[in-house]
Amino acid sequence: MHPPDAAPSPAALRRAALQRHFWRSTLALTVALLFVWFLVSVVVTWFARELSFDFFGWPFSFWMAAQGGLVVFCLIVFFYARTMNRLDELHAAALAQCAAEEAAEPQAAGAPSSGASSG
Repeated sequence: MHPPDAAPSPAALRRAALQRHFWRSTLALTVALLFVWFLVSVVVTWFARELSFDFFGWPFSFWMAAQGGLVVFCLIVFFYARTMNRLDELHAAALAQCAAEEAAEPQAAGAPSSGASSG
């Protein structure tokens, strides 16, 4: 760990930036999928009478209530799980690279100077 008055290392700054990027990506995915969920569960139900066209031989509003919502919700869960697995793998690889860079950094704070002082 760094003393409180020491500046964080470039690798530590990169790790913090990676974690912020991971969180923003996760949040963006969650918000997007919640928006799809809202469209399917609330908006389609709200406008069910206006959505009166045949879909697979049934009125669209009836089909969405009976089958469509479940299909979309299962697709949302599948898409979220697959995308989060990919994000987790990318984040883990980036953090491993960051840790390797941090381990390779010289310990400048405690290292003695190599030059001799004249005096």
